[in-house]
Formats: sequence, C-alpha cells, structure tokens
Amino acid sequence: MSLSAQKKPFTLDDVMSGGKNAGNLRMESVLQLGWWGDRCVQEIGKSFVTTDVRSGANKHLFSLGDINNVLVAAKKDSLKGFPQVKFPNGAETIIQFQTNRDFFQLDWKKKKIVCHIPLDDTYKNRSISPTAQKIAFTKGKNVYLIDEKGIVTQVSQETNPEITCGTAVHRNEFGIDKGIFWSPKGNYLAFYRMDETMVGNYPIVDISTREAEVKPVKYPMAGMASHHVTIGIYDLQNNRLSYLQTGEPLDRYFTNLSWTTDEELLFVAELNRDQTDCCLKSYDIQTGKVVKELINEHSDTYVEPEYPALFLKQTPKFIWQSVRDGYNHLYLYHRDGTLDKQLTSGQWTVIDILGMDEKEKNIYIVSTENSPVDKTIWKVDIKSGKRTLLSTPEGVHNAILSESGNYITDTYTAIHTPRITEVIQTNTLQKIKLLTSSDPLTEFNTPDITLGTLKSADGKYDLYYRMVKPVNFDPKKKYPTVVYVYGGPKSQMVNNSWLANYRGWELYMAQKGYVIFCMDGRGTSYRGIQFEQATHKHLGVCEAEDQAVGARYLQSLPFVDDDRLGVHGWSYGGFMTINLLLRYPDLFKVGVAGGPVCDWKYYEVMYGERYMSTPEKNPDGYKNSSLIENAGKLKGRLLIIHDDMDDTVVLQHSIGFLKACVKANTYPDYFIYPGHPHNVSGPDQIHLHEKITRYFEDFLKQQ
Repeated sequence: MSLSAQKKPFTLDDVMSGGKNAGNLRMESVLQLGWWGDRCVQEIGKSFVTTDVRSGANKHLFSLGDINNVLVAAKKDSLKGFPQVKFPNGAETIIQFQTNRDFFQLDWKKKKIVCHIPLDDTYKNRSISPTAQKIAFTKGKNVYLIDEKGIVTQVSQETNPEITCGTAVHRNEFGIDKGIFWSPKGNYLAFYRMDETMVGNYPIVDISTREAEVKPVKYPMAGMASHHVTIGIYDLQNNRLSYLQTGEPLDRYFTNLSWTTDEELLFVAELNRDQTDCCLKSYDIQTGKVVKELINEHSDTYVEPEYPALFLKQTPKFIWQSVRDGYNHLYLYHRDGTLDKQLTSGQWTVIDILGMDEKEKNIYIVSTENSPVDKTIWKVDIKSGKRTLLSTPEGVHNAILSESGNYITDTYTAIHTPRITEVIQTNTLQKIKLLTSSDPLTEFNTPDITLGTLKSADGKYDLYYRMVKPVNFDPKKKYPTVVYVYGGPKSQMVNNSWLANYRGWELYMAQKGYVIFCMDGRGTSYRGIQFEQATHKHLGVCEAEDQAVGARYLQSLPFVDDDRLGVHGWSYGGFMTINLLLRYPDLFKVGVAGGPVCDWKYYEVMYGERYMSTPEKNPDGYKNSSLIENAGKLKGRLLIIHDDMDDTVVLQHSIGFLKACVKANTYPDYFIYPGHPHNVSGPDQIHLHEKITRYFEDFLKQQ
C-alpha cells in the first residue's frame, strides 16, 4: 500500500472528524438503506428508489420535491433534505419521518398526509408507538404522550427535581440506551423512574458565564449511595399509571425490559448491587406482582446482561443471550422459564441478532465464529442448530434483514477492502452488488498498515495488533514509535475492517515519521469471559503486562528506535497511558493521557463496582490500581489533558494525581479544554490533536 511521495500529504483537517475537509476521507455509502417488506430501498440523488433484489435495477418511488409539494400544500415547512425515513411493515405506500417540530405519516402515491403529530424542540427521548398514532416523550422530569390531534397527556406527575422519568438509567450500563418501552400493540407504556435523592451533588463548573456557575450532576461513586429505580406501567385505554412491585433492596439494577407478545407480562433482568447474580423475572402488568423467577445466573466475578428476551410470535418461547458457557450464546426457553435448548455454542461470540424469518424457522446473527477480529453473518436453524455462513468469511459486516427473512443487506469492509454493499438471498446465497466504494485515500501518500498477533503475557491468548508504518518507510531507518492504547472492558480497537480500524490521527503521525502501534490485550471484548474477566478486581495490571509484551516486540524490530517509545490514550486509555509510564518507565518515555481515570474510587458505581467491587471490599485492588498512590514512580515526560466539564471521568481524577505528583516531586504537564465534557468534539479536535502531536514532536522525536 506504499504510495509515491508526490501524492498529497494529510492535514489534521483531513483526518479528524471535526476538520474542514473531513468528508473527503469518507468512503462512499448507500444512503438510507433499508427494507420495505421484501423490497430494498435506498436514497439516491434526493429521491428514494426501490432496488430489484434479483437484477439490481432501480425504480423511482418519490423525490424530495414530491414530499415537499405535499407538505407545502398542507401549509407545513418544506424539507431541505430527507430526514430519516421509515417504511412501516405492511403499509403499501406510507412513509414515516419526523423533524424537530413534526411527525408525519405520508402516502407518497396519493400525495397526502395520513397522520401529523405536532412536536416541539423540548420534547426529548421521543418514542413512536407501534401504531404510529402516538408519541411518548420526556419534558423536564416527566413522561408525556401526544396524539395525532395534538392532545398532550402527562403520564408521570413528579415534582421533585431529583426524580426523573423516561430516561436511560444506571448510567447507560447493561445495554440500557433508553427509558421508554412501548408494548407490542401500543396499549401500554413502560418507563423507568429514577430517584436520585440519595445521591450526592457533584460540582461541575461552567466558566462560560461572567461569574463561573456550578452545574451539579448526580455522580454516585463506587461504594457510595446509588440511585433507586422503579418501573412504571401506563395503561393508555384506562388512563391508569401503576408501578411494578419490585421490592427491596432498592439499589438493585433493573435491565433489559421486554414485553410478551400478548402484552400480559413484562420481563425484567434484575441484578444485585454486587452484580454477581442476575434473575430474569416476569411481572403481571395488571397487578404489578412477580409472576415467576424464570432464569437465575450467578458468577463469582460478575454477570452482565445486555440483551432483552426476544419473543417468538409463532410459539410461546423466547431467546435469551448468556455467557454461562464462557461465550455469549443463544438459548431457547419456554415462556415459563423451562430451557428448551441451547441454540449456538462454541469458542466464539454472538455479537448481534438481526431477526428471524417470518415462519421463525431460522434466526440470523452476527458472530466472531471466523475469528475475533471478523464479524460475519450467519443463518441458524432453530430446530437443528445448523449454521450457514451468509457473508464472506472475512471482514466486519453490518446487515439488515428483510421482513420475511428472505434477504439481507450486507455492508462490510476488510483491511484491504473499502466498503462493499450487497443484497444476499438467504436461501440460495445469491448476491447482487449495490456499491463498491473506491479507496478514499487514493490521492494521499498513505502508510502501510498491517494486522498481526502476539501472545499475551501469560502465553494463553493471541492478541491482535495494528501497525502503521511511516509514510515512505525505509527499513534501514530507526523510527520513534507511539502505542495508541484503550485497553478497557467492552472495547475492541483492532479488527479486520478497512485498514484494521485505523484512526485518522495515526495517518497524520505516520506522515510525520512515526510508527503507530495498537493492540487489544486481556480485558477487551469478543474473546470469552476468561479473557474479558482476567482484569477483575485489579484493573491495569494484566492489561499493562500485555502492552509491555507489545512494547518489547516493537523494540525487537530493526526499524524501531527502542529508546523513543511513547504512549497515548483517552479515558480508560488515559488511565492506561499513565499506568504504563509508572509501571514500565524503562519502556515508555513519553505519554499523553486524555481524560484519565486516576483512582477507581472516584469512578461511578455501576462500571466501577462491576470490575473492581467496592473500595471497602477490595482495598488492595484499589490501591494497586491507583495512579495517585504511585505518582512518585513517574520518570518520563507526561502530558495530561482533561475537559473541564467532564461528567464521566470527573476532573478530580487528574487534579488528585497532580497533587500527588507535587507531594512526590514528580513533574507532569497539564492542559485543560474549557467547555467540553468527556471528549473534545467539533473544530477543537484539530487543536487537541495538534497539541498531542507537538508533545511527541518535542519530547519523543527529538530525543
């Protein structure tokens, strides 16, 4: 992949998402790809077309002008571009879309608005009912409903500002990404109610006002009081609100809500505060009482349910995901909690369920069966368990299943393959190609990027790495090298996607004459629970051992200057950056740590206690993982960068580390980004990455 020096150099404006030229490096893609029944639809040139799944021929459906003519005729605002458009299943010529101020169902063939619901910018967390006749939303601390007549109904009636309804809870852990859950037919609405009155107010300071203003957030730290959650059920037909009788203790975690198809029961996965026991329970929505404890799972480390029960429509059964055999797999259960059978098994992980065919004979999944760095698409026969590979065996695939399950769209890349989008017939495996993207880096002087493996420090596992060599690489030269690290749970930085999932800054640094190296060590994702839970109760230990293996491998390479090795990362990667400088000062000479966790006792309850327990129960683990406790070991050059409004890794972490460094007579450098939360976004990304680059240029490249 080496290109001539005459080609264009990269600038930060090219490679960073906040840059002026960021769009130039984006690969071509199919816009608004989806299904209308078994008809493939996409947006092309401000029009929607349907694509014949056998020939690939496109047929015009409607244009943006057609939709605007209907809107203007109804005295509504016209659209500058298409918002996200949905084609409801079973509706012949109906589309749905919403703007900041309106929700529409529109018949494009009859050229009329079928349903209009007025909205408002203040309506947050919007959730459309299955019938698309109502929208649930939050305003302030409460849940509301609005119907097609514009009538607004207040569902919850909270007046205490420390109680919130309808939003995600438990700090978005356990796969939680919303707080409103419609029943299948739209007759009921479930929602989270979060009581934070027992949680302290943590001060976040906003300096944008003449006098700096304190904007406190609720931030329960490990071992401290956690918020209490209950689940409300609103009966739309009877205008009745009730709550599930979940009982005590009150600081449990309620996750993965799912409705039975008949709307009689709500399934809830409940965890104890220690996160060692998970119980899937069914609740009667009329009485709010527990009907049955269906599944119980225990782990001496932690249980982490992240996926709700998936109910079959043809039979009273559901599919449950569990890591009970060491890897995330699918289990088929009867509705009463009796296990029917395990559907998938093996030393690989189910990543996603795409859906089932209409007769529910097959379920379609994305998994790591080929390798931990590939995400491939499979059809699984529910009766026999037979698996059929639908996609190519390599690459990272993203798929959408048609309504019948007869077709999927497959969009994928691999290390040397830019984006390809295909339609696959799930029975015959016949394919038609919708898109083959060109290489967006063709005009640039692009570095060589390789994907490889090293053995973990304990010798048990293959660890996957990405290496970016300098532009115009000369094997006879010695180059400075930067290890980019994240390393935390639920992460994967290296995979077999385009250029091994590279980061734009890596291209920029390669152009400046650096080797860039990134490796996923123990504790990261898609490798099974023994690999992922190796870090339990002692974060930063075996992850650092694995990164040290990578560093020593780099030092063994003839083109790496073994005395000019740096490290950079953000968040957990910021923690790892400082951690590596403290644990391995003989290896790492310069580091730039962004938003670093410096002591896990300052981190939030759900994440912190899952991986570290509490400071009271695991004092040695907290002490050994604390950067603050070890600040005196700093020898190399270190720049710490933190955002002053960070409510994920609060500023107390890095300030506490600075205080410890002063006491220990060690000398890190420090930089603040005003007005940003946990990550620097927008145009300021350019300044951030220039700051990072200059630090390595000043203290690593010039050594």
